[in-house]
Amino acid sequence: MELLGWIIVGLFAGAIARLVMPGRHPGGCILTILLGIAGALLAGYVGRLLGVYEPGEQASFIAAVLGSIGVLALYRFFAGRN
Repeated sequence: MELLGWIIVGLFAGAIARLVMPGRHPGGCILTILLGIAGALLAGYVGRLLGVYEPGEQASFIAAVLGSIGVLALYRFFAGRN
């Protein structure tokens, strides 16, 4: 059930990250959703490493959005190098 929560948070976090970041995005909506999920998972993982979140506790929505923005920025950096 926890993974489903991460996916749902990632959906919204990815959409907001795409709206917040200006410019052209080298991917469609599905890719943005997947990057949002990765950002939410990253935010939870980093939060657990830093001791902000306990095991089984999800990252906050703001942390998920920030993680999604970071993952999307990395993707745009590496995808734009072609």
